Amino acid sequence: MELSYKLQKLPTQFFASLVQKVNKAIAEGRDVINLGQGNPDRPTPTHIVKALQEAAADPDTHKYSLFRGMLELKQAVSNFYKREYNVDIDPNEEVAILGGAKVGLVELPLCVLNPGDYMLLPDPGYPDYLSGPVLADVHFDTMPLLEENDFLPDYNTLPDEVKKRAKLMYLNYPNNPTGATATIEFFNKTVQFAKEHDITVVHDFAYGALGFDGEKPVSFLQAEGAKEVGVEFYTLSKTYNMAGWRVAFAVGNRDIIEAINLLQDHLFCSLFPAVQQAAAYALNSDQSCVEELRSIYESRRNVLVEEACRIGWNVRAPKGSFFAWLPVPEGFTSQEFSDYLLDKADVAVASGNGFGEHGEGYIRVGLLVEEERLREAIRRIEALGIFQKEIAKVQK
Repeated sequence: MELSYKLQKLPTQFFASLVQKVNKAIAEGRDVINLGQGNPDRPTPTHIVKALQEAAADPDTHKYSLFRGMLELKQAVSNFYKREYNVDIDPNEEVAILGGAKVGLVELPLCVLNPGDYMLLPDPGYPDYLSGPVLADVHFDTMPLLEENDFLPDYNTLPDEVKKRAKLMYLNYPNNPTGATATIEFFNKTVQFAKEHDITVVHDFAYGALGFDGEKPVSFLQAEGAKEVGVEFYTLSKTYNMAGWRVAFAVGNRDIIEAINLLQDHLFCSLFPAVQQAAAYALNSDQSCVEELRSIYESRRNVLVEEACRIGWNVRAPKGSFFAWLPVPEGFTSQEFSDYLLDKADVAVASGNGFGEHGEGYIRVGLLVEEERLREAIRRIEALGIFQKEIAKVQK
């Protein structure tokens, strides 16, 4: 039996190759420091786990869930957005429950586009953004995210034809892979741009809790008129270390939310009710665990940046997320440098070109190991002697 045409067209899973290389090295008995992953390394807070245990013990949660999710969770989402961002969300019509944000991001083009339509994707960007266009039979153009623009798209530089044909746009701040953050001024411009060109906006707010240097990341829905043009996806994976629980939600424009819910009526019977109850508890309960986690990532970021600068690696400190976007030294492509670090230093990183054409010249490093392992990774890279010339330049 042959795969369907759509499945044959799906992009190769970028991280599969990296995982294979890392697993091969580990199987050979090598002590690999894996900085290429995006999987939170700490457990879900105990009080949330306990809430799940109690909910799972209740026979009422063993039945089929409501198709569009439990009102208890939707109300918790509404409470969360009001408390954290002063944004009013109608729990009945402006929330869609998702089995992970990836599900929503991949299925959204099926909800609002027709075959042959165009959408805009960030470059570099989360590789799974590419799956939705294939499944929906739509095309996409890319928006370059350049360091000189603080990794924000410059709408003025997009060709007129691209702006004219685009019907959907994805954004993601704090950004994966660059660690950049967006301002309310940028989101206000985005709303205006979307209205002028009749473009639906999707903001992937997966790292919304992870801002550094005292700057809280901005929600797209805080921009005036945002709900008129788009929605925001939020996941509990990063905020509460609940990656394996697969629980997220979309909030915002009620027509888009209805479209998501309608599609999901035909695909899913929502999430295990006990998971929904525990997720509601996580959103409503004491948030000190979130601040503790954010502080851990900021401390790890500081260690990475300080150590990299010490060896002459001129890096830019990320403002959010749990990733750092580091320039590749002269003489290497992104893939060559990634392979070199794994082969010669047993340090695994994600090659920047895997995130798009404009990811070339960078690698992505995850802040998902303890500080001492980050220090050890930089010491191993230092021993390769790659950055000695850079140190000499600074000393001169």
